[in-house]
Amino acid sequence: MRVDELLRHGDTVVVGVVETFGATVIVVGALWAALRFVVEGLRHRSAAVFTPIRLSLGRFLTLGLEFQLAADILRTAVSPTFAQLGQLAAIAAIRTALNVVLRREIAQEQRQVTADAGSGGRPHPDPQPTPTGAAGGGSPG
Repeated sequence: MRVDELLRHGDTVVVGVVETFGATVIVVGALWAALRFVVEGLRHRSAAVFTPIRLSLGRFLTLGLEFQLAADILRTAVSPTFAQLGQLAAIAAIRTALNVVLRREIAQEQRQVTADAGSGGRPHPDPQPTPTGAAGGGSPG
């Protein structure tokens, strides 16, 4: 086996491991959040108990997306073509945008949890849910 073939095969294995790890982080986070959602939903009838669950899920999603982006970068690292570079740029832009939105949502939710804790657990006067996702979600800058 030639060195370039060995590198290409090793790169494929490493990319597979990193992709699998990223997917595992996302699946574990989603299952954990779903379980907590059911348990907390049965115990409490307040929507405020779900904010920490959303925060945790957002962190899992952010971490998983980072691993997926790392796998895409590794895949393109060995003898990339222009088509692969273009695909990587598009994937990186989409995943980076998702991460920015998720981080913004996490920060906003964290501020809400901190404010709720400071007010002795009393809900805010305006307990409107915040929209999630890229369409109209998050707080400005």
